[in-house]
Amino acid sequence: MQVNTKPDTTPVKQAAGTQTPIGIRIAGLVFRTLFIAVLIVATARVASPQNETLLSVYDTPADLIRLLIGFAVCAWFFVHLFILPKDAEGYRSWVYIGLAVLPLAVIMMIVIW
Repeated sequence: MQVNTKPDTTPVKQAAGTQTPIGIRIAGLVFRTLFIAVLIVATARVASPQNETLLSVYDTPADLIRLLIGFAVCAWFFVHLFILPKDAEGYRSWVYIGLAVLPLAVIMMIVIW
């Protein structure tokens, strides 16, 4: 009786039928893009200065700090718009998340506006 002590080093291959369906891919991409866009708009609105003009941001240090942090967060969200999911599960997850969270995000935008 021999025992095989060598680890299995064969690469894992995807089955031939595991391609992402185009409908799931488009829906996941749309929901993801809309959700991130709503986050960008909400962050920009919340991070804007309390006074109505952008030049009045220097009146208080809190407004300047809020504006800088808001700009950094919006830039981070914008970069993530272009980083797409790597596999079919990523797109499928965004479909589920989009169906559940996107209406809540739109309602949040209406409330804070």
